[in-house]
Amino acid sequence: EQIIFPEIDFDKITKISGMNISIVTSAKTDNEARALLSKFNMPFRK
Repeated sequence: EQIIFPEIDFDKITKISGMNISIVTSAKTDNEARALLSKFNMPFRK
């Protein structure tokens, strides 16, 4: 949600918006990418 950013005036927000984040790695396989991101404590659904 956008209200975590101090630049945004909370009083002017009419609705809460979500946020999408894309992460790109140089891993050759999905398993390598998952292992790398796991080391950064990236949460994954089980």
